[in-house]
Amino acid sequence: MRGEVLHYDEDQGFGFITGADGNRYTFTRENLRRQTAMPNGTVVEFQTGGGQARDVFSIAGQTTASPAANPTVAAGINAAPAQPGTAPAARAPQAQHFGRSSESATAEPSDLWGYFWRGLTRNYFNFAGRARRKEYWGYCLFWVVCLLIIGGIGIFTDIEMGNFDTDVSAVVTVGLCGTFLLATLLPGLGMTVRRLHDIGLSGWLYLVILIPSIGSLIILVFALIPTQARENQWGPVPAGVGI
Repeated sequence: MRGEVLHYDEDQGFGFITGADGNRYTFTRENLRRQTAMPNGTVVEFQTGGGQARDVFSIAGQTTASPAANPTVAAGINAAPAQPGTAPAARAPQAQHFGRSSESATAEPSDLWGYFWRGLTRNYFNFAGRARRKEYWGYCLFWVVCLLIIGGIGIFTDIEMGNFDTDVSAVVTVGLCGTFLLATLLPGLGMTVRRLHDIGLSGWLYLVILIPSIGSLIILVFALIPTQARENQWGPVPAGVGI
């Protein structure tokens, strides 16, 4: 099928193609027949499968051969103002809309701690986009580790201050743990919402956690479901997912 590159992030090795059938297809660096640059608007041929473009190669070489061979012509083309209605200009806002959210603006974290730290910083108020299983469980792992450390510090402090022998009891432990829980409430909620987006579900389904007894179990099952291996309405496949 013939199509046009809507967006390609060379650093992440991920992009979109608008096919001749009007549908959008995702592709990764591994799907390129030749490791070449894929600027927005590049005309390509590709094979489809499961919402993904495979065996992608550019067919724009014939039209760009002459300018590349002639530096004078190439300079003239580069200097010429962009014509209204051209494919790259017309699709630029769309590429930004379907591109990665702020959480993917930088390289994928190399360890689980990176996911946790990113959740507490750049993604603190982020309820948009998608979060792969590794990101979700990496965040959960270090959230529990930090809570245990903070609780341990609180218990040690209360013991040293003798609070367990007074009416105030574990006031330091409760205060520290309560502060940590409140501080991580929004990033944790956002992480779960993005995990639901990643499997093609609305973030509003998080409200099932309010169901007594089984609500938390339902969320646990959702968190274990593999990434939806295609672009969905909440964004592209997260970087690093093998598809």
